[in-house]
Amino acid sequence: MKKLLTTLLLLSGLHSYAQKEIAPNKWLKLFNGKDLKDWDVKITGYDLNDNFGNTFRVKDGYLTVSYDKYDEFKERYGHIFYKKNFSAYLVVAEYRFTGDQVKGGPGWAFRNSGIMLHGQPAATMTKNQDFPISLENQLLGGNGKDPRSTANLCTPGTNVVMNGKLITDHCISSTSKTYHGDQWVHVEALVLRDSVIKHIVEGDTVIVYNKPQIGGGNVSHAGPAVKQDGKLLTEGSISLQSESHPVQFRKVELFDLSPYINDPVKLNRIIHLLQKRNKSHK
Repeated sequence: MKKLLTTLLLLSGLHSYAQKEIAPNKWLKLFNGKDLKDWDVKITGYDLNDNFGNTFRVKDGYLTVSYDKYDEFKERYGHIFYKKNFSAYLVVAEYRFTGDQVKGGPGWAFRNSGIMLHGQPAATMTKNQDFPISLENQLLGGNGKDPRSTANLCTPGTNVVMNGKLITDHCISSTSKTYHGDQWVHVEALVLRDSVIKHIVEGDTVIVYNKPQIGGGNVSHAGPAVKQDGKLLTEGSISLQSESHPVQFRKVELFDLSPYINDPVKLNRIIHLLQKRNKSHK
């Protein structure tokens, strides 16, 4: 009985500790709702932080991708990078697609954006590079009639392992439902270095993979010093896409799990509470 009471007290203490650790003040607001001071912009064909056409802006408190100053798209794929790299974390975003796709945008980019994980730093992209070497948590909106999952996985310049098998396909569909119209969608990614990555939509895990690594194609003009095929990705940048359809983000937040990565008991307890918190978004 004494051992049982001791174990229960230890578990209770650990639970209380973990609850405090995931308190609101422990979260990092990547997007502060006011400005883009902690972000770098890279648009294909332009120098770092040349925000052509004011593509990325803050409007009505939302991080907004807009094309009102474009005559047509002309393959000007863009990304906005948070200025710090991360290795183990839960990143949370709420997004919605709005309006019409800009003239010249490819058909596949209709209501298409993404959260790029474990990416190369913005400053290492070449001027004409289209996408950062990264893992894309692909955000898709429905067309009003057909099924179209979100939080899929796309792999510009990368490969992953799923169920013990190396996957070289560029895009792998998730199990999420379709979100039509301009509704807000809550999406997350749980990233634990190179051991496991999960995409989560409205509290449900919709795709899981591990051993992310540099390799494959689907990225143009990447510098050879960066594209080291076979190198495991254990950390990297986080960026948001501009792919020709207007999109808004009202939340981009991150919980840093790196302090717990070498303590499996604490890490598992905190992840459990974070996942339990997710159920409130269903």
